[in-house]
Parts: sequence; C-alpha cells; structure tokens
Amino acid sequence: MTTRNSELNALLEPAINALGFRLWGIEYNPQGKYSMLRVYIDKEEGVGIEDCAQASRQISSILDVEDPISGEYTLEVSSPGLDRVLFSLSQFDEYLGWHVNVRLTENFESKRKFVGQIKKVINDEVVMIIGEEEYTIPYELIDKANLISQV
Repeated sequence: MTTRNSELNALLEPAINALGFRLWGIEYNPQGKYSMLRVYIDKEEGVGIEDCAQASRQISSILDVEDPISGEYTLEVSSPGLDRVLFSLSQFDEYLGWHVNVRLTENFESKRKFVGQIKKVINDEVVMIIGEEEYTIPYELIDKANLISQV
C-alpha cells in the first residue's frame, strides 16, 4: 500500500465504518486532470447503489475539508465485486482456496504474473499453488491481485 493510500485509509476508514461499511481498499491513479480516486466499500449483505451514494457523500465531505489530494480528481465509490482486488495480506487470508491473478512489481522465479490458488499466508508471504508447483511469494512484491474464482 502506498503512503498516500495509507493516509487516505486512515482518514476515511472511521467514517466508512460509522456508516456500517467496511473499507475494502483505495486506488488512486494520478493522471493530471483525469486523476481517479476509487474507494471500495463492502458489507456482509452486499453493497448497492444507494450504499455507494451514501458513502460517496460522506467521503466527498471529508475530502473537501481535509484536502489530502492536490489538483482535480474524480471520486468513484463502488463495491469490490466478484473479481475483487485484494489490498492487504489479511484479505489474502480471507480467501484461502480461491484462485487469484497476481501481478508483481518485479520478477520472482523469472515471472511477474502468476495465476493460481491461494494456499496459505505465512508471515509476510502468500503461498500459491500454480499447476503442480507451490510458490511462496513475498507480499511486498505484489503490485495487484484480483480474485478469479472459488474452487
């Protein structure tokens, strides 16, 4: 998680929790006037459009007051969906047995992309089964991970 996302997490999580949602994750893509701040919220019974609208109003108010991002950006609040991005090591632990698509920041075992099943999480590493092989990938190398399906 980037420093900016950590700061945004700390700023927004209490308000999102107070609304009855879980802050699933934050993506900030700086692209000049086309910058995008995407906030994913979740709750046990699922997230609907009204939930996103309610959270969006609350988040907008906080961002207007605190102004943590300079310049223009678009705020989008959404559900993580079925192919959800995994933002933390604890989220990998929640989805043991699921198949995941993982992109790394650098080569590991001569590859940057892995598609396989999450076997377990040990310390700061994700153990995946890919074909007949087992890989233990340091979490710090994971750039992005999306769920694919449950086994």
